[in-house]
Amino acid sequence: MKQALEGVKILDLSRVLAGPYAAQNLADLGADVLKIEAPWGDDTRGWGPPFTTGFDGEDVAAYFLSCNRGKTIVRMNLKQDGKKLQDLVAQADVVIENFRPGTFDRLVGELPNDTILCSISGYGATGPRSSEPGYDLSLQARSGIMSITGEEGRPPVKVGVAWIDVITGLHATSAILAALFHRERTGMCQRIDISLWDCAISALVNQAQNRISSGKEPQPMGSAHPNLVPYRAFEASDGWFVLAVGSDTQWQQLARALEIDSPKLWSTNSGRVEDRIAVEKVLSRIFLNDTRSHWENLLEGIPCAPVNTIGQALHDVQSVARDVLWNVRGVQTLANPLRGMSLTPAKPGCANQTSFNIDT
Repeated sequence: MKQALEGVKILDLSRVLAGPYAAQNLADLGADVLKIEAPWGDDTRGWGPPFTTGFDGEDVAAYFLSCNRGKTIVRMNLKQDGKKLQDLVAQADVVIENFRPGTFDRLVGELPNDTILCSISGYGATGPRSSEPGYDLSLQARSGIMSITGEEGRPPVKVGVAWIDVITGLHATSAILAALFHRERTGMCQRIDISLWDCAISALVNQAQNRISSGKEPQPMGSAHPNLVPYRAFEASDGWFVLAVGSDTQWQQLARALEIDSPKLWSTNSGRVEDRIAVEKVLSRIFLNDTRSHWENLLEGIPCAPVNTIGQALHDVQSVARDVLWNVRGVQTLANPLRGMSLTPAKPGCANQTSFNIDT
């Protein structure tokens, strides 16, 4: 079966996570991706432990493997090999780069008319912060997400993965696919300016809209939800699990199953939000009396789940059934969630008949 992006050539000049993650998505969709690394390699090759055997047989950090599947990788000194870089850019349908704004233009000069350029940076090509570096942690702090993550009265907490980098990589993937479609229809190419900052701010979604609408600063609430009750983690007799009641109908089901004498105020979500402390106190007392599996079985049809470890999630029966792991050249990696499109892991260097000529 022909893959969606077969014949499309992607030149990945990016480092660390957001750009490489986008390029990996495109490789999984069938594109021929050539990744150019500095002579000393991508920074994330050394971001360990843990270290393990990589796609090329070298020991690398597990971090590197999470975003560089399906690529042909070569090392090059871009300042010394400018002509070779220009030749590779000329062959590419799409170039992904995350240099400081302006650096790519100095290295390559004028971009070919038929090449799409996706530039990823911390703060974007314009604005007073455009020249500032942007790592996920600093963006999590400045964007406000750390002010609402964690428990009330405790120190700030970051999201447990490089959340902004991943979101930016997904937005970059969407933008590149849209630009390829636009070029197919019109023959015109686009330059994409995408920043971790813009993606972080847009991903604040309801919390930012709450601030816009109410004028009140959202606060950290642990696992609780600012707009829904009950919607948080509760402790059972054998550990933590979450309950996510998203409608008044689900609340009625819950009240019946747990035999709660629910006052009229609790019949609506707005009433439960108003009386949050009392609702959660009643549920906390009940859930301590039995195990997580007991409550899951009793509350079937109402969204709830144990708070798993990563290992438990990877070995969940649904993960096994859905093949969430791929084996690429003997290396286990997380599968692309678009595998429902009959994806197969791309083999570096042989995704297409028209691959890059690296010896230019």
